[in-house]
Amino acid sequence: MKRYVTPSGPKGRLLTGHLKDFQKDPLLFLRKLSKQYEDVAHFRFGPFQKVYLISNPYLIKEVLVTKQKHFVKSRDLTILKPIIGEGLLTSEKDHHLKQRRLIQPSFRKTHITSYAEDMIKTTNNYINQWKDKEIRMISEDMMNITLGIITKTMFSMEFEESYDTIGQPIESVMTLAVKRMRSIIPTPLWIPTKVNRQYKNAINELNKEIYSIINKRRNSGQTTNDLLGILMDARDEKNGAGMPDQQLRDELMTIFLAGHETTANALSWTLFLLSQNPRVERKLNEEINNVLGDSELQPKHFMQLTYAQNIINESLRLYPPAYVIGRQVDKDVEIGNYFFKKGDMILLSQYAMHRNEKYFEEPDKFIPERFDNNLLSSLPPYTYFPFGGGPRVCIGNHFAIMEAVLVLVSILKRFRLTLAQPISEIKHQPLITLRPKRGIQMLVEKRDS
Repeated sequence: MKRYVTPSGPKGRLLTGHLKDFQKDPLLFLRKLSKQYEDVAHFRFGPFQKVYLISNPYLIKEVLVTKQKHFVKSRDLTILKPIIGEGLLTSEKDHHLKQRRLIQPSFRKTHITSYAEDMIKTTNNYINQWKDKEIRMISEDMMNITLGIITKTMFSMEFEESYDTIGQPIESVMTLAVKRMRSIIPTPLWIPTKVNRQYKNAINELNKEIYSIINKRRNSGQTTNDLLGILMDARDEKNGAGMPDQQLRDELMTIFLAGHETTANALSWTLFLLSQNPRVERKLNEEINNVLGDSELQPKHFMQLTYAQNIINESLRLYPPAYVIGRQVDKDVEIGNYFFKKGDMILLSQYAMHRNEKYFEEPDKFIPERFDNNLLSSLPPYTYFPFGGGPRVCIGNHFAIMEAVLVLVSILKRFRLTLAQPISEIKHQPLITLRPKRGIQMLVEKRDS
């Protein structure tokens, strides 16, 4: 009989375990556990749910890659199923694999490059309304810009149309979803409480708009290169079947949610970090001037903006929008020298790993230069994993990096942004994604042309 290592962890309360400590400050709780217990920490959610935080990159790889078939997504994501159905984020096993193969071509490099023009144009159109020396809620601006980009690349809609059609219903749905996710025991949806009725009505309104867009496109006979067009044209390699409307709707909603708020939060944190690090900001402006000169930003410039890419990578290290990954053990499994039983919950925290001093010098400092000279090749795989990994790695990771760089450079070519509130007011709020609590206000000043 093999002897397994028994993970240790902090002592919890009898009934709630460590749930209250986790809910109070998930990032602090996870980071403390990672530091104190290193490879694997054991704790509880409630009286019976065993939870294990894994903070060893080699063990993380086993969970996400080598033995990923032993796991399913955590139960928390069932809260999102009424919104995104059986899309890539929530689907499992054979269905997930089939859908992944159908959708992957939509995110090939050739397609992503064609979306780059929309990213630049949408950003410029939006920031045209900014006035010199005005204070703006920049976190809301980033949400609006990424909303405009995702609806343009997905549905060929302009921002004004997309906000009323998709943006407003999405905001209503997500606000109510977050309330449910933060409840210790969410009220079952079949109970007609006021909040449940609001939630269902918001989802029905959203479905009505999405299906209307799909039907209009099918009836128009148009061929387009936006994401909707590519997904509608996708065919199963075995039987040649396309996606039914229900599945198409689920995948559109998944891509929309995954590609909207995450990138907006990444950009908000990046602009905040730049405002606190003038040396980095100056170096970025020098790169923008050297690469662009007097010309307008174009998709071809992306590959030349290497320092801007480093800045986004470093921002994702410090403030990863997806700050923790949850997995439920579906079949008993051996991971390294540890044994986990069916029903156990596994957590993998990007936030904790990315700030681990064993792998990153001065882990809490914003140093984009650390990504020079191919840093990641010198680290164990899954030390840095802002987009997850394995068969479930974020399908839009290259899209997101390009979008973040092009939006950032578009803004900084025309404006300088400085923090317009005390730094003590900037708090993180780890909900579905890691967002700035109560937003970030910044003073925008036009640059001399």
